[in-house]
Amino acid sequence: MIELRHVTKRYGAVEALHDVSFRAPEGQIVGLLGQNGAGKSTTLNILTGYLPPTSGQVLVDGMDLLQNARECKRLIGYLPEKPPLYDEMTVRSYLRFVCELKEVQKSAIAAHVEDIIRTCGLSEVAHRLIGHLSKGYRQRVGVAQSLCGNPKVLVLDEPTVGLDPRQVVEIRALIADLGKTHTVIFSSHLLSEIQQLCQRVLILNRGHLEYEADMQELAETGETLRLRASIAMREKQLIPALRSLPCVRRVKALPTRTIEVSEVLLECDASAVPDAQTQLFRLLCGLDAPIRMMVEEHDSLETVFLRATDEGAKNPAADSFK
Repeated sequence: MIELRHVTKRYGAVEALHDVSFRAPEGQIVGLLGQNGAGKSTTLNILTGYLPPTSGQVLVDGMDLLQNARECKRLIGYLPEKPPLYDEMTVRSYLRFVCELKEVQKSAIAAHVEDIIRTCGLSEVAHRLIGHLSKGYRQRVGVAQSLCGNPKVLVLDEPTVGLDPRQVVEIRALIADLGKTHTVIFSSHLLSEIQQLCQRVLILNRGHLEYEADMQELAETGETLRLRASIAMREKQLIPALRSLPCVRRVKALPTRTIEVSEVLLECDASAVPDAQTQLFRLLCGLDAPIRMMVEEHDSLETVFLRATDEGAKNPAADSFK
């Protein structure tokens, strides 16, 4: 639905984005994750046509954004980090104004605005001045303006930043609901938010796209396989035997209720699977040590994020850009 191809953005000698490519498929919620200064806002500004790339291409529904700016922008609704609100207007009059700017057919504006107000839970405050609203309601109005004109793609920059816990829950629920009928791309620095809402995750670090995967693929990535096991053998005899296996990188003893059964966490080379499990089974059979329980543990989003944003980051010059 919307795609970046080899996009680079420079400000003078500073490279804020370097050769970034990704695609947000139709009907998915895609999370753009990164620390402050990673390049998230720059990426979203380029996606929506607010900033031109220094090089590269943005495609919206197969059309080049720079060559077909008017047509492409009709398909995109954008909530920037600071919502473009007018405090002296009521919610309803502001949304009508945005619809006029987006050239919604005049005869359809009234019904369209009322539908957006219902969708965003703004019915109780539709008559009030925006300047008198709480931050949570102002953020809802920001999301509402992005829906004007029935765009296919919603781009939301840090939509829950600065909200209290109840407001965060409400905005997340709204995004999840909108994701049922739109392609949604939103940025965040909160791991839990991305994990809760998204079908796909992108991790930016200092202007580089370090990681991209479907959330369901996340469990299958990483260089390390972890096996948590409960084995009927005393820890003193078991641990040295496990460390002798070629595929095992690390063995950690876990708390246990009895000395006759050991709880262990094995870190194995992921490239050795399923050989690691075969080696383990053969070893334990030879030791006459029954396995009471064994489960695989995969990388969490937190683990992937920490690896992608390690101190060896590639482009320190881009720190000052969002």
